Amino acid sequence: MKQTHDIRTSELRVAGWNIHRGRGQDRVVDPERCLRVLCDEVCAQRPDILVLEEADEEARPHRGILDMARLEQETGLRSVHTLPVRRWSGESHGFLGVIVLMTPDFEVEEVTLLDLPGQCHRGAVIVDARRGGVALRLVGTHLSLSQPLRIVQMRTLGQHLARRQSRPLIVCGDLNEWRPWGGMAFSHKVLGLSLRGPAVRTFPVGWPILPLDRILAGEGARVADARALDGPGIRIASDHRPLLGQVVIGG
Repeated sequence: MKQTHDIRTSELRVAGWNIHRGRGQDRVVDPERCLRVLCDEVCAQRPDILVLEEADEEARPHRGILDMARLEQETGLRSVHTLPVRRWSGESHGFLGVIVLMTPDFEVEEVTLLDLPGQCHRGAVIVDARRGGVALRLVGTHLSLSQPLRIVQMRTLGQHLARRQSRPLIVCGDLNEWRPWGGMAFSHKVLGLSLRGPAVRTFPVGWPILPLDRILAGEGARVADARALDGPGIRIASDHRPLLGQVVIGG
């Protein structure tokens, strides 16, 4: 994929994967297996941005489960959660299971952790970054299984973004929306802005029928293409397939 770095346009590869806290299709919890699949199959696609969900333990203090130093070393990606204020706790690797990694040529300007309402504690990691003069805002998140709660969560996100200066926006994560048209939660009426992206089937991993994982873009960014990744490790390491999208900013 051609990469351009000027103040007007940029093309990015964005990947997202719910790793199910290391629990595979064989019901074995094996974070080491997830790490191998991330390195060998997912990051072999050379994403510029990687968003992981369910990548910390579910219960407090939400301890990390992956060897992040090895992940960074083998993939060349860098976590945006280096500072303690960018994690749920000192033992976490991210925020409520959401971890964002980027290539080192991104200048990370700000990382915001946003609590989202719901029966299960959910959150969003909002990253303002810049590469080659091109600014972007990435939201990594994991939404509720309940549509009413998804509406409230996206409304909370929209209200937060409305108070910030606009920039090209990418939303990536397990959004738990099975309807291809996106449902009320992704509407302009709820969010206050327009996001678009293809509905690619990612769940269940063996025979995907539901587009639960999404990459959406707006505010000067668009998703040019997206596909679910497949491989022998992917099919056993989690219950979701990873999603890889090509995002164009500007132009």
